[in-house]
Amino acid sequence: MIATIAIVIGGAIGMILDFDGRFNRFVDGLEQKLASKTENGSKFSEAFITTTLLYCVGAMAVVGSLNSGLSGNHEVLFTKSILDGVSAIVFASTLGAGVLLSAIPLFLYQGAITVLAQVLAPVLSDAAVAEMTCVGSLLILAIGLNLLKVTKIKVLDFILAIFLPIGLVLFM
Repeated sequence: MIATIAIVIGGAIGMILDFDGRFNRFVDGLEQKLASKTENGSKFSEAFITTTLLYCVGAMAVVGSLNSGLSGNHEVLFTKSILDGVSAIVFASTLGAGVLLSAIPLFLYQGAITVLAQVLAPVLSDAAVAEMTCVGSLLILAIGLNLLKVTKIKVLDFILAIFLPIGLVLFM
């Protein structure tokens, strides 16, 4: 129930603030500066957006960063870095250089969660972490559906939903 409420509220806020549109405009600006168009059109934006979302939204990113911040256990982040490195090679071979730039938001995202976890350690419960992981997993499912061209969900508009269970668990 908490995950559903977080998805609805986080998605509404994200759509109002147009996270996806702003991010796409930012990436398009980067693309114009850093990549040249091919005859099929550039995959730079697609590579950057897809891999950034894939690496940042995942349950391992959230849980690993939380474990790192709360207990100093970095094993999940180490495992995730190996998986991300291998997948980045595969993505870069098909999508191009946009994959490389996804390391910057990934570092900022995981670093922010780790620092936030250290600050919020007294408030975060196992239930909050479980709900955050659930929301992250649902967003990974949405990314997968987008990659398969089954649907076009603006996943970035829902990114705030990952953090809402922290407050929702306290009030429910």
